[in-house]
Amino acid sequence: MPRSATNNFYAHLQTAADFLSTSILVLDRFARICWCNSAAESLLGCSRRSLKGTDAGLFMPQVRQWVEKFSQKDAKYSPYSAVAELARPMAEPEPVHASISQIAGSDGLLLLEIAEVEKAMKLARQEQEAGMSDATRALLRNLAHEVKNPLGGIRGAAQLLESELSSPEQREYTEVIIAEADRLQALVDRLLIPYRKERHVDEVNLHEVLERVRNLVLAEFPQGLKIERDYDVSVPPVKGDREQLVQIFLNLLRNAAQATSRLRLEDRAEILLRTRVARQCVIQRKRYKLALNVHVIDNGPGIDEAMKEKIFYPLVTGRDGGTGLGLSIVQTYVEQHAGSIEVESHPGRTDFSILFPLSNPL
Repeated sequence: MPRSATNNFYAHLQTAADFLSTSILVLDRFARICWCNSAAESLLGCSRRSLKGTDAGLFMPQVRQWVEKFSQKDAKYSPYSAVAELARPMAEPEPVHASISQIAGSDGLLLLEIAEVEKAMKLARQEQEAGMSDATRALLRNLAHEVKNPLGGIRGAAQLLESELSSPEQREYTEVIIAEADRLQALVDRLLIPYRKERHVDEVNLHEVLERVRNLVLAEFPQGLKIERDYDVSVPPVKGDREQLVQIFLNLLRNAAQATSRLRLEDRAEILLRTRVARQCVIQRKRYKLALNVHVIDNGPGIDEAMKEKIFYPLVTGRDGGTGLGLSIVQTYVEQHAGSIEVESHPGRTDFSILFPLSNPL
């Protein structure tokens, strides 16, 4: 392929491939890297310039065998894919799904695609959970609206009946009806909170939000709790609704403080707030060059295994007296900010990790 044609080929490839979350590498017939996209730079931890001319077999030994097969005269040019092991400097080997195919009309150039198995599974799980979560929330919103009208009628009828009763013993029953109707009304109102308030989007310094929430929680739980900070001071502002962001982290920190109740009695409860800039992130099926990663980490007993897969579902709670709406509201507000939230938990450490985009999707 002439040099000018090659340059044009790479220019067009770069424009298209940098939008992909899959790592793309172009190899020559000796398995040397000719070009890669930005996702591959992030995956391999090296720049395009430093990767150019590098033997791809250093990262994935199986590649050499695959390239050799394509160089044989009787080779079949259909794509070949397999699960392989990716080796990178200063990192543990990890399984990836790799696919290699010949680029038509390119004098033997090969296209190697690499997808991280764990990320692919996580993305599929997130998409499934997002669909279930959206359906669940839509159902609850409709149900809440349907409940409100008859609930008001029941309460009104109980009040009228109470005014007609002369016996204090009989009024006790109407008081129970009115109290339970009020309790259900409050629950319905909480279900509808995320969809009632008008959002006011502006640039928000998230560290100011975290400090405000930290002070509120320390005032609410003054004994036995430490809230440490590990902030990246270079983090730029995020675009969002300040009050919703406050509610997100207030719910998370209150949950963490309540989960460490026994440790608070022993003066050993700890919560860590950590912020970092993340690069090349996929959030809600869109790729972003930059994102803000916020961690809320506590040293509590962890989340029960049976609860992990459904803690963000409405009305699901593992705490006595809980309504199961706190984390559902958190997830709704995070998604309204085009973000995502995940949790990793085991005894002694629970980590809620939130990603907020800092750039436009690629």
